[in-house]
Amino acid sequence: MRRIVLFAALFLILFQVKAELKLPKVFADHMVLQRGQEIPVWGEADPRQWVNVTFQGKKYRAKADKEGKWMLKMDAFPKGGPYILSINTKKESKVLENVMMGDVWLLGGQSNMEWALKRTNNGEDSIKTANHPNIRFFEVGRNLSLEEIEEVPEAKWSICSPETVANFSAIGYYFARRIETDMDVAVGLLDINWGGTLSEAWTSADALLTHPDFKERVAKNQMEGPKDFSDPDLKKPNSWPTSLFYGMLEPVIPFAIKGALWYQGESNASRAYQYREIFPLMIEDWRAQWGQGDFPFLWVQLANFRQPKAEPVDSDWAELREAQTMTLSLPNTAQAVIIDKGEADDIHPRDKWTVAERLAKGAKKIAYGMDVVYSGPTYKSMEIQGDQIRISFDNIGSGLVVNDKYGYVKGFAVAGEDQKFHWVTGKQDGNQIVLETEGIKNPVAVRYGWADNPDDVNVYNKEGLPANPFRTDDWEGITYGKR
Repeated sequence: MRRIVLFAALFLILFQVKAELKLPKVFADHMVLQRGQEIPVWGEADPRQWVNVTFQGKKYRAKADKEGKWMLKMDAFPKGGPYILSINTKKESKVLENVMMGDVWLLGGQSNMEWALKRTNNGEDSIKTANHPNIRFFEVGRNLSLEEIEEVPEAKWSICSPETVANFSAIGYYFARRIETDMDVAVGLLDINWGGTLSEAWTSADALLTHPDFKERVAKNQMEGPKDFSDPDLKKPNSWPTSLFYGMLEPVIPFAIKGALWYQGESNASRAYQYREIFPLMIEDWRAQWGQGDFPFLWVQLANFRQPKAEPVDSDWAELREAQTMTLSLPNTAQAVIIDKGEADDIHPRDKWTVAERLAKGAKKIAYGMDVVYSGPTYKSMEIQGDQIRISFDNIGSGLVVNDKYGYVKGFAVAGEDQKFHWVTGKQDGNQIVLETEGIKNPVAVRYGWADNPDDVNVYNKEGLPANPFRTDDWEGITYGKR
C-alpha cells in the first residue's frame, strides 16, 4: 500500500510539472510588443487545456494540442503603455507587467553589431545619459543547436538605463534613440548576434538544403542527429551551418517585429561571389519563417579596412560589398554605406553613431514611408567621350558633392581591354563626374572605391551620404568560384 501511495505521489508531481504553464522568455515583464499588426502569443500548457489571454480589455482563447503547445494571435493595437498581459489556464496564471506597444527591431550579425556601447567613441558619455525607459533590450545569450528548441538558456528583457546599457549593442542603442525620438514610440531590440560568424550559420536547414554548396553538409548533420555543444571542440558555430538559426533565432520566431538590422559579411568575404546567393537566401528564409511578408531588412555595407594600396588591385572585401549591393534587388531593403568610417588597423570601427544614423535613415524610408534621402549616390551609367568618361548617378539627393575644394575626385580607376586598372583624375561637372583617361588605350571599365580600404573616396550627396563603391565591368574577381 505504501508503494502505491508513493507511486501516486510521484505521478502527481510529474503531472504537475507537465501541466505547468510555460511562456518563451521573449514574453516577460518590460517587453515591447509590435504596434499596428497582429501579435502572435504562444507557449506550453497541459495537453488539450484551454489557455486564456487578456490584453487591453480584449480576451483571446486557444486550446493546447496533444503535446501541450498552443498559439493565438491578438489584434493589432496602436502605440502606448504600460499595459498588463494576463495568461491563464484553470490551474495557473501569469501576469506580465510594464508591457509597451511600440516598434520591435531585430539586431543580427557578427561582432560589429555586437560591439558594446562602452567600447565606442564617446561611449562613456552616452552611457551616463542613457535614461530611456521606453527603450527595452532583449538579449539572447550564445547558444548552438542543429534542431528546433523551445527556449534559449539565457535570454531576458531589460530597461535602458546607465546601469544596463554599457554592454549593449552600440548600433542598436543609437538606432533606438533615433527611432524613439523621431517616431515618438517605444522601441524593443531583440539582440541576437555572435561575433565572427558566417551567414550560413544564421540560415535554416529548409533554406540551405536548396543550395548546392550546403545541401549535402546540412543533410549529413540532420542524419547524425543532435550534437553536444557543451563540448568546447564542437562549440564553433562556423563549423555548423544552421546552428545559430536554431540555437538563437528560431526560438523567438514568430514574435512580431517591425524589421531587422544586419551587420555581417566580414567572415564571408573570402567567398564573396557565393554571398550573392546565400545572403538573399538568408533574408528570404527569415521572412518565410516569420510569416510577416517582406518585412523591412536593412544592413550595413562593410567598412573600409586594412592598409590602403598604392595601385588598384582586386579585393575580396570590394566583392563582398558588391554582393551586398546586389541584394538590394529584394523588396523592402536598404543599405547603410560606411566606406568613409572604417579604420585601417581595426576591423571594428569605433564610430557606431554614424552607422546607426545611416541605418535609421533607411528605416525611415523603408519601414516608416517617410520622404527622406536615405542613400548616397549610386552608379547609373557611363559614357565614353574621347579621352574622357562621364559618370552619372542615381540617389544624388539635393545634389552631388565632391569633398575637395577644387572639385577633384579620388578613388576612381579605369582599365582598357587589357583589364589593367590605373588611377585617373577627374572633376565634378554638375551632378556628374568627368574622368580623364588620356594614356589609357581603349578605356572600357571604371571602378570607384574598389579596394579593401579606399581611404580617399570623396563623392557624396549634399545630405552627407557617401557614394556606393561600384564597378562597371563584370570580369571574374578573386573570389569567383570559391565555395
